Amino acid sequence: MSDKTPTGGEALHRLLTLELARVTEQAAIAAARLRGRGDEKAADQAAVDAMRSALNEVAISGTVVIGEGERDEAPMLFIGETVGKGGPEVDIALDPLEGTTVCAKNLPNSLTVLAVAENGSLLNAPDVYMEKIAVGPGLPQDVVNLANTPEENLAALAKAKGVAVADLTACILDRPRHAQLIAAVRETGAAIRLIGDGDVAGVIHTTDPEETGIDIYMGIGGAPEGVLAAAALRCTGGQMQGRLQLNTNEKRARAERMGIVDPYKIYTVEEMAAGNVIFAATGVTDGNLLDGVRFYRDRITTHTLVMRSHSRTIREVRAHHYVGSSSA
Repeated sequence: MSDKTPTGGEALHRLLTLELARVTEQAAIAAARLRGRGDEKAADQAAVDAMRSALNEVAISGTVVIGEGERDEAPMLFIGETVGKGGPEVDIALDPLEGTTVCAKNLPNSLTVLAVAENGSLLNAPDVYMEKIAVGPGLPQDVVNLANTPEENLAALAKAKGVAVADLTACILDRPRHAQLIAAVRETGAAIRLIGDGDVAGVIHTTDPEETGIDIYMGIGGAPEGVLAAAALRCTGGQMQGRLQLNTNEKRARAERMGIVDPYKIYTVEEMAAGNVIFAATGVTDGNLLDGVRFYRDRITTHTLVMRSHSRTIREVRAHHYVGSSSA
């Protein structure tokens, strides 16, 4: 065994996935204490503070490439911030509280989410919207494409699956901006599952349509969630494309400062999350993907998914955090 300090992919392979589970667990517990209180900002800040503190205990030299926003807009976990107590250099994409509104209202599918990859592997993009489309594994390459219409994508997906378009279900965020998309999908005869928030979980659901009933994810959501969803798909399989919505001069200028030269580029899942990826998510509120945090007199329970692209391993971690214990 070499006594040199491992770097890059070799070091990432050696990272204990449990360490990343602890990070999302601590953020979820902090946010869950404020669920149903109606204060989105307070819940988000609690999750940010807890995630930042936990990340700084992990043996990495991490750079946040997808975070709460750019430096001038986010006091903590901003794009470009460095975290960790030293170790292999890695990229970090995170959403300390995906679904701030649903957490504040104590509705389903609020998560804390984190992805770690080799240095230079995650798309470094401004905090803007991203148009996304995603399907599960086992389908022909490029079966769907953002350059195609919804009708064309649904027809191609149905043909690939050997079913009628009417047998498909699309997951779409319930937003006014999706009125035309929703109308177009319904015109084809396909069903729609509208979600109030949480498009990372929505994309992940496409990887197991027999269990979730979701065949395709479509629509515009946050770019941070897009990169996180791509990281999850690298671990579970499936196809995804994303296109940044750089529809103002100011947004295009921000993107250029981050090295993005083509504002209309369609990114593949591998271009958004390359190399070896570790993904972790913990439920804050109950949802289709994960159970929420539970508080008991003597303990707190959490439900976490931890996934690795290198081994295609998916672990479910149900942890009991006993009150008064010095260990997370």
